[in-house]
Amino acid sequence: MANTGLPITPSTAMKCPQNPTVEPGKIPAGAQCPSLTSIHHQPWEVSLSGSRSLRVLPSLESGARASVLSSPGFVITFYEDRGFQGHHYECSSDHSNLQPYFSRCNSVRVDSGCWMLYEQPNYLGCQYFLRRGDYPDYQQWMGLSDAVRSCRLIPHAGSHRIRLYEREDYRGQMVEITEDCPSLQDRLHFNEIYSLHVLEGSWVLYEMPNYRGRQYLLRPGDYRHYHDWGATSARVGSLRRVMDYY
Repeated sequence: MANTGLPITPSTAMKCPQNPTVEPGKIPAGAQCPSLTSIHHQPWEVSLSGSRSLRVLPSLESGARASVLSSPGFVITFYEDRGFQGHHYECSSDHSNLQPYFSRCNSVRVDSGCWMLYEQPNYLGCQYFLRRGDYPDYQQWMGLSDAVRSCRLIPHAGSHRIRLYEREDYRGQMVEITEDCPSLQDRLHFNEIYSLHVLEGSWVLYEMPNYRGRQYLLRPGDYRHYHDWGATSARVGSLRRVMDYY
């Protein structure tokens, strides 16, 4: 069995065809739950902590193979042509290099979750924030071209908090924000941010008001200078929390 890298916690529940819910330490005498080497006909599942699960699939050969569904339901599909046509590729987690899987991307379908697309491999270049929905052409995600070379699944967060500073290294006036801000100029009376600290949740920073212009993903952490989030200037027009819905 392949090493999944996921811890099996004491709350792990094992589900198998013969015994749908068998908890560790509470397996009744004579319980029929197949071993990994004896599964030939039906898949069975181990539910891990959170929403993750380990699904064991029957092999065409003797024994079984295991695969991890790291983020059930969090799927993004890239299509080479507009209108969800042509060659396509499904992805369910971060991917630093999508170039081997498709040569161009003209439409995208997000089944669930929030994603950041990048114009270059290794999460570089122009960034584009996508949430659940259909994007029949790259203009729908404000793309400048059909180049998508890497993507990142943004974790869900229950709360959001960010601190903005008008000078580098957390100097000058500080403002803390917990809600979306369509116009920093209208709300804070300035539109240049030189450093910031993301305390909770992930955010998308936009260069222009009303969530337009260049986009930058801000994950929890310290950003001592605007270069740290990939910007070429301190200009900030709007900020939005990363959420599955609005």
